[in-house]
Amino acid sequence: MILVVWVLRLALSLGGVPNSTGKWLSVTGALLIGVLYYSVRIHTSGFGSYKQLYPTFLVLCVASQVLVAAAVALAIFTGRDNIYTAPEYSGGGDGKNWAHAGAHLVLGAVVAPLVTWLIGSLIMFVTKKLVPKAKDTGIAVPATHGSKI
Repeated sequence: MILVVWVLRLALSLGGVPNSTGKWLSVTGALLIGVLYYSVRIHTSGFGSYKQLYPTFLVLCVASQVLVAAAVALAIFTGRDNIYTAPEYSGGGDGKNWAHAGAHLVLGAVVAPLVTWLIGSLIMFVTKKLVPKAKDTGIAVPATHGSKI
């Protein structure tokens, strides 16, 4: 979903659609939907608990920030702004610079996974209080390859 939103948002921007329209497609919004989904799903499927959230969110955050950094790099190489480098979405200045791209990579790999892990942990805490795991309810969980039934 993150990739689809990123492509659509970039395509709309490069196609001349105003940023005020493209802003409704949000990579951060897609990421937060993923945080909500995986925070609930990891517990309810019996896959794991809090420690499984972090690597899941690390992958999501790094992927989303690499895509955004790629859009910034595209703007640098072409000299043409896109929604990811427009002043209203890049701190008020020219977003076509390597510091901006690098900030997405560094913060996306360090800060974002920690923040999403904290948010996801709160969601999982509530989920654990409200919803039992699949194996605790007697509902059959699909067997994985190589498991014995």
